[in-house]
Amino acid sequence: MGEPRRRRAVRRYRFVGDPAGGAERAVLALRVPEHRFLLSFQIGAGVSLPGIAAAKCGAQVMLSDSEELPQCLALAQESCSMNHLPHVPVVGITWGRLSPQLLSLAPVDIILGSDVFFDPKDFEDILTTVYFLLEKNPRAEFWTTYQVRSADWSIEALLYKWNLKSIHIPLHSFSADREHLGSSSLPSRHTIEMMIISLARSDGT
Repeated sequence: MGEPRRRRAVRRYRFVGDPAGGAERAVLALRVPEHRFLLSFQIGAGVSLPGIAAAKCGAQVMLSDSEELPQCLALAQESCSMNHLPHVPVVGITWGRLSPQLLSLAPVDIILGSDVFFDPKDFEDILTTVYFLLEKNPRAEFWTTYQVRSADWSIEALLYKWNLKSIHIPLHSFSADREHLGSSSLPSRHTIEMMIISLARSDGT
């Protein structure tokens, strides 16, 4: 599942915001206030910027990171505390693993993932977890932004395998293609993409 590599990344980059988070925060700032009682669940939360933004906009939020990375769970809890959100739950869920924590999750409307597709070895584990959540919540959607690291990486075959579909969301559609991402101080030197993943119908659409 790529956990040893992820541990090294956490130690090295713990206090650096991910470049894809700015675009996701922009989407939340635009759309969550219209649906103030949405229940959002963020996977691979880390510093939890999208989840924190959703909570500040009025959504009910749960955060998660790998149960094998207690430092990431502590970081998410620290983010909640610093943003005066002490009641936001943080749970340990490892991608690709059907744990008691995953099985007992409350219903969700939106699943958030900010730059979780950073290692191809983890792609199927991520989508397995997303598929399970969408199966339990057929009307839910997985909103994710990611930094394009290689033109050769793709999740299309995995989406087909897990009966999922994706819609590309242009950054310019919510003014996130500017000099600084999502009105944040993050420079836009990276190529950032956003997509919304949901269950495919029986006809594949």
